[in-house]
Amino acid sequence: MSNAPARPSPPGAAPRHVSLIALPDAVVSTLAGLYDVMSAPGRPGLAGGDGRAPFQVEIVGEATGPLQLASGVPMTVQRSIDTIEQTDIVIVPSVLVRGEAWHKGRYPRLVAWIERMHARGATLCSACSGIFLLAETGLFDGRDATVHFGYASIFGACFPSVAIHPERVLVVSGLREELVCSGASTTWHDLVLYLIARYAGATQAQDVARAFALQWHQDGLAPYISFEGRHDHGDAEIASAQQWLATHFSVANPVEEMIQRSRLAERTFKRRFSAATGLAPIAYVQRLRIEDAKRRLERTDAPIDEISWRVGYEDAAFFRRLFKRTTGMAPGAYRKRFCIPEFARP
Repeated sequence: MSNAPARPSPPGAAPRHVSLIALPDAVVSTLAGLYDVMSAPGRPGLAGGDGRAPFQVEIVGEATGPLQLASGVPMTVQRSIDTIEQTDIVIVPSVLVRGEAWHKGRYPRLVAWIERMHARGATLCSACSGIFLLAETGLFDGRDATVHFGYASIFGACFPSVAIHPERVLVVSGLREELVCSGASTTWHDLVLYLIARYAGATQAQDVARAFALQWHQDGLAPYISFEGRHDHGDAEIASAQQWLATHFSVANPVEEMIQRSRLAERTFKRRFSAATGLAPIAYVQRLRIEDAKRRLERTDAPIDEISWRVGYEDAAFFRRLFKRTTGMAPGAYRKRFCIPEFARP
């Protein structure tokens, strides 16, 4: 089998079969959205369609008929996996992870079927938290992947052999580029546009994006991730320093003041702080300051130079560089993206 990734199908080629998996943990919005958008290319009157669909999309599952999803809404499973010997693309939609863990082994038939489809050449895709089910196949071990940043720690504990990158929108891995996953929530838009571009061509993807008003998350997911800091480390001295820092991060020289307030030598404090939180003290301070700046940009009209000063930076140019390095966006662009638009304000 060739290791080269698939290219758009030539005109007149048979449509690629897409198996969109429905399971009780699935989230209805992602499942329905994927179905609608993947079915759009070629549709007359939509996305420049000429009636020749590049995809045949089916909702598949362990048994046909109505299936109640995690949202409490029923979805009709159109075809049983027992009747599918080969498919081109398998997509697992977002799933709801209940509690503090994903419980493996609940869907052995689905996992075994996914493994068989992969062995027969299928591209495996997950949207958001759908990677939990795909990871049970072991095919992502030693590979890069992404997941909703809210589930990153749970996923890491459950599948330590998978390199997880929650800040990334889309990750494509595998020898044939046949393992594809998208990150948080509506990055399934990026997944579906990627698949349309890959298998039906860039023009089709652009037409669908316009028809559905979809946008690529080209700035990544770092702007969406809130910094909270680790507090489960069990080091009481460092926990006390974190508690103080949470309300004093904007003071001058906060690291030096933390050290003075502690009962530890400077080298010991820095070593224990880094071990407990995963960040050096100055990096932790910077993350707290940037997080406060994000809230001010979202909720106020204060000038950026004033926000820089209020969070602890007299040098506004340095603040701007640090903000962009941390979030992937300049402060002004961040404000434009996340502030409530004028028409929606009470």
